[in-house]
Amino acid sequence: MATISSIGIGSGLDVESVITQLVALERAPVTQLQKEATSLQTKLSTYGKLQSGMAALRDAASALTRASTWGATTGSTSDATAVTVTTSSSTLPGSYAIEVQRLASVQSNATGVYASADALVGEGTLRIELGSWSADQSSFTPKAGTTAIDISVGPPAESLAQLRDKINASNSGVVASVLTDASGARLVLRSAATGETNGFRIGVTDTDGNNSDGLGLSALAFDPSAGILTMAQALAAANAAATLNGLAISSASNTLSNVLDGMTLTLGKVTTAPVLAEAKADTASIRKALDGFVTAYNDLNKLVAEQTKYDAASKTAGVLQGDGAAVAIRTQMRNLLGGNGGSSTMFSRLADVGFDVQRDGSIKLDETKLANGLANLGEMQNLFAHSDLLNPGSSGIAMQLRAMADQVLSIDGSISTRSEGLRKRIDLNEERQEQLEDRIALVEKRLRAQYTALDRQMASLNSLSSYVTQQIAAMTTNNNS
Repeated sequence: MATISSIGIGSGLDVESVITQLVALERAPVTQLQKEATSLQTKLSTYGKLQSGMAALRDAASALTRASTWGATTGSTSDATAVTVTTSSSTLPGSYAIEVQRLASVQSNATGVYASADALVGEGTLRIELGSWSADQSSFTPKAGTTAIDISVGPPAESLAQLRDKINASNSGVVASVLTDASGARLVLRSAATGETNGFRIGVTDTDGNNSDGLGLSALAFDPSAGILTMAQALAAANAAATLNGLAISSASNTLSNVLDGMTLTLGKVTTAPVLAEAKADTASIRKALDGFVTAYNDLNKLVAEQTKYDAASKTAGVLQGDGAAVAIRTQMRNLLGGNGGSSTMFSRLADVGFDVQRDGSIKLDETKLANGLANLGEMQNLFAHSDLLNPGSSGIAMQLRAMADQVLSIDGSISTRSEGLRKRIDLNEERQEQLEDRIALVEKRLRAQYTALDRQMASLNSLSSYVTQQIAAMTTNNNS
């Protein structure tokens, strides 16, 4: 009997094609599920974009609910080389006359002239102490919170450059450098920070036994209160002195922080006449926040419109066409945009300050109305940022939009709920596909078993038929003979 090596040989049928077509029929539901899965994934992705767009709108609306946004100020002066002004949201608009009598300075001392930076000075111990000098330098008051720093020098004797490096490494509040010119080299010491409390005195314990003769290490000694002036003082430590609207003010540095609520003055030079400083509302930063809100709103409006529309001309529908949650979001947005808000007595709607809604739902700013709004910032702030906890519907429009966005984005909000529902449907779809694939595999296995058995049976019958035909032919031949 013939041996079947490939299905269909025994019967002469194209069994492989038959099985393939039958399995394809069984696979039709899987193909439909795959199309459905693609659609669900596209919807989920679109909801992800909606979530991002809504988060951007919430952030932009939040910016317009903050007092710091509406209270932003900017400063200017009539002479920026003498005084500059930095403001904050706590700075109240106003004008101020500033006169600078003295800039804050550091104490600066210098040794006598040496041949070079490598010239040896001496050895012993330096003691550096920060503090303030009296006007005639007859007394010295150590700076609170600091201690004197002792610096060991040698042996052997050390040079100007070595002393410079040791002083700078000591964190004593004094900075050293070597000044070299045509006459030679000098060691220059200065306070690390300006202000009268950052003056310093230097005590010396010189190994030559004389701590004030100006020879050896005592060339660095400086203590006028003890009559020791071997190191010359070029500049005394001092506080900055100025007047603000006639009131005397003082500062250890040339940056006067929070001299008025949120206002910082930076002094650049002594003045001979008052400098006018002005703090005014920073309408540029407020306008930037408003533009950011318009952009975020228009981007989200466009996204929702595109995803929910039906194009009759091309007969194509957006991914979320007919999706109730998406349509509801757009409706909420438009209702809030056109609604009343805040406690402004001048503006009741966004349209009053130039937020004109177009036919497609987007916002276009009317510059004339917006300029009027920015000229009345208090009223405009109420329109956007007024808070009414007892009656949220009377809160500012930015407050209401932020609350709406928070609700939509919350764990039980429409976007989260819809997205979670889509994920569950995708999971169920995948499970159903797996079940059908298992069933198809069993069907294919059964079909192959059945057609294999049929093939064998057909092969056996064909073989028997051939044998009978041969026998009849042989008998016929014998009879004829």
